[in-house]
Amino acid sequence: MKTIRASEIGSYLFCQRAWWYQSQGFQPDNQVELASGQRLHEKHAGLVAKVGCLRVLAYTFIVMGILLIIINASLHFLS
Repeated sequence: MKTIRASEIGSYLFCQRAWWYQSQGFQPDNQVELASGQRLHEKHAGLVAKVGCLRVLAYTFIVMGILLIIINASLHFLS
């Protein structure tokens, strides 16, 4: 029995005929456009990863700022 991958389900839901052609080994005629779309998706995935890292860094700075305010306030009240 052949294993069905998630990408195959997506292809089938998008266009059943295209999925059938692909399962029969036919290659699409628009290889240049497909390669361009692949590069665009890879670039977007890189940007999403960078934004995620920047978000973690921003939250880290916010927590550090709050901790510094708490430490400064507690030192101010103790003296």
